[in-house]
Amino acid sequence: MQTTAEFFCACCGEENTTFVDLSAGGYQSYVEDCQVCCRPNVLYLRVNEDTLEVEIDSEFEG
Repeated sequence: MQTTAEFFCACCGEENTTFVDLSAGGYQSYVEDCQVCCRPNVLYLRVNEDTLEVEIDSEFEG
């Protein structure tokens, strides 16, 4: 099952949308490029298993 969630680029601060695979577990991390500045962000995701709400923290990979 997939959903979308937003994160702010750790480099330029712009909001981005990403797809989240809810079946991959409650804690995930992966690298995704910013859709605006194209710089890589390490995303740390937390999925609330009751409400399926997603929280994302990002940091610049560099």
